[in-house]
Amino acid sequence: MQLLDNIPLAPLTTFRIGGPARYFVEAGNISEAQEAIAFAHSRDLPLFVLGGGSNLVVADSGWSGLVLKVALQGIEQRSGHDEDGNVVFDVGAGESWDRFVSRAVIARCAGVECLSGIPGSVGGTPVQNVGAYGQEVAETIESVQVLDLRDGQVRELCREACGFGYRASIFNTTERGRFIVLRVTYALKPEGSPRMAYADLKRHFEGRETAPNLAETREAVRHIRALKGMLIVAGDADCQSAGSYFKNPVLSEAQHDDLKKRAGARGLTVPSYPALETHKKISAAWLVERSGFTKGYGFGRVGISRKHALAIVNRGGATAADVLALQEQIQQRVEEIWGIHLEPEPVMVGF
Repeated sequence: MQLLDNIPLAPLTTFRIGGPARYFVEAGNISEAQEAIAFAHSRDLPLFVLGGGSNLVVADSGWSGLVLKVALQGIEQRSGHDEDGNVVFDVGAGESWDRFVSRAVIARCAGVECLSGIPGSVGGTPVQNVGAYGQEVAETIESVQVLDLRDGQVRELCREACGFGYRASIFNTTERGRFIVLRVTYALKPEGSPRMAYADLKRHFEGRETAPNLAETREAVRHIRALKGMLIVAGDADCQSAGSYFKNPVLSEAQHDDLKKRAGARGLTVPSYPALETHKKISAAWLVERSGFTKGYGFGRVGISRKHALAIVNRGGATAADVLALQEQIQQRVEEIWGIHLEPEPVMVGF
């Protein structure tokens, strides 16, 4: 284990914001992770586990304890099929998520093609139950190998034990801080058809006589994400963000009726998206834009992406305090106008 101190965290995040870590360890295997955890326990240091850094807002003061970057690598495709006829992949938590999606698509295995272009590492996907364009990783995760911080043991959690919900799991709710994800096992459908649930994706292939294959769907998703500033492109100011900053709200019937009344009073209709309706969700982007925060809105060093209303971007030299100020401004206005509280999606570190 190589222990480093006072390591800047901003360069390790897609937001490029935040202060330093008092101590920092990059673990390439389980024993290094266990050694780092033992060090943190011996010094009574708070521990934060860092993945790809794509869904984080790090405080300007940084992290006063130990940051453990999980860098376990490897994408292994098991021979044969499981009992359901699926192809199984075992993937290290430190692997690039998009690299794994590419491998799955090349192997003509369906189930993650609509999650192409999402930044970050594999280890973060079960934590947030990462989803986009009508797919969620909960649909394909078979099990998650974890290090249990209660007793230092390595365990295998089946899909049901992970308690997946919308952008949620036991890892970020009931058992937050207990487990470190080491590897994730995915079961994908061989020669499966791509998921075509999202309107943007359907529009992309409009007029085609033949159905798109997995590779074409992957490229379409990456293209759509790029148009929205949701694909990391070097030098693009709209890419210095934590991705979608607010979750799509899940409403009760009463809340949805209230929203429709408020919209009607303004001569507006609440948009309906089949992919969102399956979870009784509404579009956070619609709420943000209809509250006066259009694409490109902002002040000074922080603003909203010119390509996507849900992405708060670092325009250069922004601080975490700048981001929180804009977050609170948006939340307050949306709540005043629509009676809905928007929940941030990124993990807040060091606040």
